[in-house]
Amino acid sequence: MKIKHWREIKVGILAVVCLVLLYFGFNFLKGFNIFSIVDHYSGVYTQLNGLTEQAPVYIRGYKVGQVDHIRYDFSKDSSFVVSISINRDIDLPKGTTMDLIADGLLGGSAISLTLPEGSVGEFYAENTQLPTQIVPGLIDNIQAGLLGDLDSTIVVAKSLIANVNNQLADDHLKHSLENVDKLSADLTVSSRELKHLMQNKVPSIVTKLDTAIGNIEVVSYDLKQADLKATVARVDTAVDHVNMLLAEARSTDGTLGMLLNDKSLYVNVNSTVQSADSLLVDLKNNPRRYVHFSLFGGKDKSDKAKKTKNK
Repeated sequence: MKIKHWREIKVGILAVVCLVLLYFGFNFLKGFNIFSIVDHYSGVYTQLNGLTEQAPVYIRGYKVGQVDHIRYDFSKDSSFVVSISINRDIDLPKGTTMDLIADGLLGGSAISLTLPEGSVGEFYAENTQLPTQIVPGLIDNIQAGLLGDLDSTIVVAKSLIANVNNQLADDHLKHSLENVDKLSADLTVSSRELKHLMQNKVPSIVTKLDTAIGNIEVVSYDLKQADLKATVARVDTAVDHVNMLLAEARSTDGTLGMLLNDKSLYVNVNSTVQSADSLLVDLKNNPRRYVHFSLFGGKDKSDKAKKTKNK
């Protein structure tokens, strides 16, 4: 009988150990730290944005706990009550908030405990309901920006459509299309004329240009064959003769120099001119004196008559 009871006791102990191991193993698989002592807190949210149980709890990006339970009551505005557990060695000062944040790019969420700056003194007790807020993530910001851009784009599109409708109502588009057709017709005519010019005029112009280029080549060849050195030598000789002539004109020794530089010649010429001028004046005043002058050197008869009368 004793051996039989001992076996039953061992089976019972083994069953209890298995249950304990199963409980702790299940909690360990769920993410609970079975070897640490934790404190529990809670918060209330209007929405969870994909938050699930066993989601991490962070303080400044460091994991300090996890979400234990999520209870909901859709009859209330704040439908969700989230219970979390964090390491007991962490004290939460008054003013700490439970922020619902985005965790990764796949749409997951987590809890971030935001501690107030410079807080000292009072701390929250365990099982306290903390103030909460929802922090929009990167995807939410992008969606908000896209929605804003989409709204502005829709406004611009509506304005554009209204302008198009106004243009259609005022027949402006019709006139514009008519102008485009006219411009296209003008371009067609211009293209035809240009084609005619290229076919008929341009070849003759090119032929004339070829002839002109040939003439230029001939002239260039003639210039190349010309004795430019001899021509330049003759020009230098002519310049030397001119320089000699100018030097002789500036000199007082030569005939040309004396003619140009002798002052007495100028005086004599000037005196002769004055005498001729006096003679012309006297001739103008007393023409009879010179008209009745004797061919043999005789004097004027009037002068003789005057002398006889005077006697």
